[in-house]
Amino acid sequence: MTHSSDHGIAAPTTMIFHGEVRSFDEFAEDEAVLMDAIIAALRTVNDPEIPVNIYDLGLIYRIEVKDEGVVEMDMTLTAPGCPVAGQMLGWVQQAVCVVPGVSDVKMKLVFDPPWDKSRMSDEVQLELGLI
Repeated sequence: MTHSSDHGIAAPTTMIFHGEVRSFDEFAEDEAVLMDAIIAALRTVNDPEIPVNIYDLGLIYRIEVKDEGVVEMDMTLTAPGCPVAGQMLGWVQQAVCVVPGVSDVKMKLVFDPPWDKSRMSDEVQLELGLI
């Protein structure tokens, strides 16, 4: 997995603004500021089993900003049987809801494709001794 050196955007995360899939470089300035803030908020939520934030761990598959500041996200877990799955979704919602410009956060838990270590950033893989 690669990251943009300018923004720390995880390559496998699909980013959508108002129905259009875009790369970070295609965002208008206000959209880039909002996406940076959403990603910063996601980085405050750690996986309880692996001491790494959920964004750099690669658990966020899709971030879509809709009209009026509604944010929809697809998220997975490192293991389908995670005992705190429901709580994690709440942690993510709470973290992102306080971002200026976000009015609501809607979460969807997905397991396709299944998560694997290739979704982690290189920095996280190095930190965990996987590379």
